[in-house]
Amino acid sequence: MKEHFINGKFCPSNSHQFIDVLDPSTGQVIEQISRGDASDVNAAVQSARMALKGEWGNKNAAERSRILMKISETVLFNKEELASIEAKDTGKPIELARKDIETLARYFEYYAGAADKVHGMSIPYLNDYSVVMVRERIGVVGHIIPWNYPAQMLGRTLAPALAMGNASVVKPAEDACLTSLRFLELATEAGLPQGAANIVTGYGHEAGAALSAHPLVEMITFTGSPQAGVQVQKAAAEHYARCVLELGGKSPQIVFEDADLEKALPILVNGLVQNAGQTCSAGTRILVQESIYEKLKSLLADRFNALVCGAPDSSPDCGPIITKAQFGRVKQFIQECYDSKLPKIAEGSINPHAPEGGFYVAPVLFGPVPRDHKLATEEVFGPVLALIPFKDESDAVELANSTDYGLVASIWSENGARQKRVAKQLDAGQVFFNCYGAGGGVELAFGGVRKSGYGREKGFIALEEFSRIKTLVDYHG
Repeated sequence: MKEHFINGKFCPSNSHQFIDVLDPSTGQVIEQISRGDASDVNAAVQSARMALKGEWGNKNAAERSRILMKISETVLFNKEELASIEAKDTGKPIELARKDIETLARYFEYYAGAADKVHGMSIPYLNDYSVVMVRERIGVVGHIIPWNYPAQMLGRTLAPALAMGNASVVKPAEDACLTSLRFLELATEAGLPQGAANIVTGYGHEAGAALSAHPLVEMITFTGSPQAGVQVQKAAAEHYARCVLELGGKSPQIVFEDADLEKALPILVNGLVQNAGQTCSAGTRILVQESIYEKLKSLLADRFNALVCGAPDSSPDCGPIITKAQFGRVKQFIQECYDSKLPKIAEGSINPHAPEGGFYVAPVLFGPVPRDHKLATEEVFGPVLALIPFKDESDAVELANSTDYGLVASIWSENGARQKRVAKQLDAGQVFFNCYGAGGGVELAFGGVRKSGYGREKGFIALEEFSRIKTLVDYHG
């Protein structure tokens, strides 16, 4: 049984109830976690408040920096253990799990270096006044993190929050929280003061809802579905808490006729199948100019037919779907594609040695996908790719912007002027030229528009999100 981590130690849920944790590669129970409720969340929030009044709140920026760097070093020292937990908990290939742990460490390294470099500014004003603007911590921050990249997402939100001196309460997804619990134990051993960060495990509609609604939580970060994001915003608005929301996407990879297809091909495929398509920024739509549609279709078909889905230790192209519920949704989505007579171009396979009962879905490519089809407009969150033709540049822009989302996009073209021209017209928080994604992208501001949410994470700008401005006015006339 894994318990909550509050005030520097493990403790059971007040309800003494638990939730089964399944191994996605087998479908079998591998652990149990505490089922948190509002009383557990309140205990964690009170612990965070006490930390702000005590040892953690009295740390200056340089001291916080040293602690974050020590945490980063501790994560790397325990990389294999954490990667093993992450792979078992999520079903992702062990190689990908290792990269995720390295990215977790990089978040703490990056924000350790940034913690003492958040400067204020002097504001010119009337002759008899001196005015400065400073950035201060917000207070208690709640983090509701998803199950697809639990280690990365923990670092993405927790590291900048701590760098600015906030105290945190984390509610990880009930389907994938084992890495977070072990991480916080290690972080405490590395010197993070008691209460600076706390974890309450449980269901979103119980523990997550309680965290969003808690009157002493002054900021909420949330990554998940748009529907759940709306509920988080409503709850936070009741006590005027700010939010940073990342709510998914239907990201286009736009391939023009002058693109280097040899260079693009592996990246176009990996932009979807990495993490079995369970990535908010996955490139789930390939928009291809009509003149090269058949050529790219053939190349993609060869790639997809060779893809293999399997258990984490078999070095597959992608692992299983992480949760049983999402596995059912992806299978239903694919069936609806077949029912609507959508042409299937190619499909990968499931490793014949994959354990029975696992949540395996073979990657599948459909096309040409009509622009009004569900697959062209809705997020699948699974290894399903849509191939959609377009006529010219203006048509590509219209098609790329035709969904409710706006998170990431890529432009494949050797024409630099076209790259900039198209990028300027795209509704997306990030646009890549002749590439897609950038590893962990710790340094790169990340976030979306429209249904993809608002606010920015990653990079130095995240420190602005986790701080508030105070203006100091000195009259010396």
